[in-house]
Amino acid sequence: MVQERTLPTVATAAITREEGLRLYEDMVLGRFFEDKCAEMYYRGKMFGFVHLYNGQEAVSTGVIKAMRPDDYVGSTYRDHVHALSAGVPAREVMAELFGKVTGCSKGRGGSMHLFSAKHNLLGGYAFIGEGIPVATGAAFQTKYRREALGDESADQVTASFFGDGTANNGQFFECLNMAALWKLPILFVVENNKWAIGMAHDRATSQPEIYKKASVFGMPGVEVDGMDVLAVHAVAQEAVARARAGEGPTLIECLTYRFRGHSLADPDELRSQAEKEFWFARDPIKKFAAHLSEHNLASSEELKEIDHRIQAQIEDAVKFAIDSPEPDPSDLYRYVFAEDE
Repeated sequence: MVQERTLPTVATAAITREEGLRLYEDMVLGRFFEDKCAEMYYRGKMFGFVHLYNGQEAVSTGVIKAMRPDDYVGSTYRDHVHALSAGVPAREVMAELFGKVTGCSKGRGGSMHLFSAKHNLLGGYAFIGEGIPVATGAAFQTKYRREALGDESADQVTASFFGDGTANNGQFFECLNMAALWKLPILFVVENNKWAIGMAHDRATSQPEIYKKASVFGMPGVEVDGMDVLAVHAVAQEAVARARAGEGPTLIECLTYRFRGHSLADPDELRSQAEKEFWFARDPIKKFAAHLSEHNLASSEELKEIDHRIQAQIEDAVKFAIDSPEPDPSDLYRYVFAEDE
């Protein structure tokens, strides 16, 4: 087991009961959705490569729930939960995973290519790093509309999510440089779950502390406990405020862990049991549920009620996906160009 980094402490403001329940519900939605995906995959109902997000929910919820619905979110191939946090209905995400025409990408994207123009979800990407230039472009168009075209309503912020392995790729450095030069309204969010498929992060990079790479570009770099939704939320709120005020990008490194293998086809034999148990004990949902109870923001009964309601929502999403029609073969060449929407 590689020596674990000391987790940083972030000052967090007190939250209201309403905000706490909103964050909790979003994390539970992500976890239950992914658990159901695993069930459907192993039952032979879902095909292709499926990469689940279990364990990393505090990152998606903490960042995206600090943003507005009209902001932009760029994802990776581990994109289901980002889509849910961005507001894409569970029915549409599940139907997409089943390859049905009612899916958010009309059954053409599948697990790794979720997209929703309505919810400003810029897409999932099968190859690492692909989404960073797209998110940078979204941030550029916001700045261009505001400063070159005089559109004062153009103050959207973009969040670009990617993993620790991607932080060694060229797109990462090129886009951070461009974003810093032009002071683009973007958050570069590194979900450092310690493993790039089967490669341990510490073995693959000359500087394991990714947030420090921001200093080269003259932008703020922040390290945060990615298993603590309140810490992530606080860091994201500050970064979003900076970006919206025209102060430029922020690089946020969230120290987190995936509770399953790289994909559902991965037997997960490379990670030590000691490492897994260390991180399993820091489950972000259990940790936040305890916080809500300790601060009298919610009772265990109320949290269980949310769990039951979300479980029913997931079951409904599965039924919707199963009952939805397959894409019509005659539409094979549609949606290639924008005018085919």
